[in-house]
Amino acid sequence: MKVAVMGAGAVGCFYGAMLARAGHRVTLIGRQHHVAAVQERGLILEMGGATQTVTADATTDPSGIADADVILFCVKSDDTEAAGRDMLPYLGHDTIILGLQNGVDNAPRLEAVLHRPVIAAAVYVASDMPAPGHVRHSGRGELVIAAGPPSEVIAKMFQKAGVPTTTSENVPGALWAKLIINCCYNALSAIAQMPYGRLIEVEGIRDLMKDVVAECLVVAAGLRVSIPGDSLGAVLGLAASMPNQFSSTAQDLARGKRTEIDHLNGYIIRTARELGIPVPVNRSLTAMVKLMEAKASQAT
Repeated sequence: MKVAVMGAGAVGCFYGAMLARAGHRVTLIGRQHHVAAVQERGLILEMGGATQTVTADATTDPSGIADADVILFCVKSDDTEAAGRDMLPYLGHDTIILGLQNGVDNAPRLEAVLHRPVIAAAVYVASDMPAPGHVRHSGRGELVIAAGPPSEVIAKMFQKAGVPTTTSENVPGALWAKLIINCCYNALSAIAQMPYGRLIEVEGIRDLMKDVVAECLVVAAGLRVSIPGDSLGAVLGLAASMPNQFSSTAQDLARGKRTEIDHLNGYIIRTARELGIPVPVNRSLTAMVKLMEAKASQAT
């Protein structure tokens, strides 16, 4: 299949590399420094103690999605609408769009721009970009995709490429389960600039995470969202599967970039306000990340 990755950062490059390695034709649409590196010597995938170079096309131009069978939509949540508008002139009639983003409302926001369905997915992967055109995988990689006829084709494509993928009738619940994990780890990892394994061993952090989970579950209940599994157990168990991972929020702050906190803990705050629910822990974590963003912007 011809696969385009809109937003070729750590997540997009990892899944793009896995599909390219499996023989699919992959085009990465990303920032100039990553694109130049991939054009010069291919996309480097570091995984499981081994490093290999996979063949992929790369461009900074949204026209790179033209003629794609599948688009992996991986841009930052703040850029959802703008990236959607950039894609509009080049979208094929039958192109399948799969959203691989943080947050719970990106798919409907993108659908409103494109006026066509977007398949939502919950993403569980630890990856980063240690250098331009170089993606490093450090844990997990599962995808949970909204059920439906196109989703079965996409799931098989990923499965054959070595990506554990399932479909679900309750992807909103799966997205909320991932949101709760992000609300617990992203801000704290960013504030401390610590990986998950070290972070969770600090005195008081597990109790703080319990408070975050409790607030999120009350908000989810207010929206009548059914969240599968044990949310607290998933949160407290994540560090063991991704001990060396820094959150995307931590990575953004370390690079002086704006974070997605408004679409993580900030989303909980906005929704809780509409429901009349107090969420002081999420509010405090968001404010601290905002302070760090402000400090970083002053430094530049």
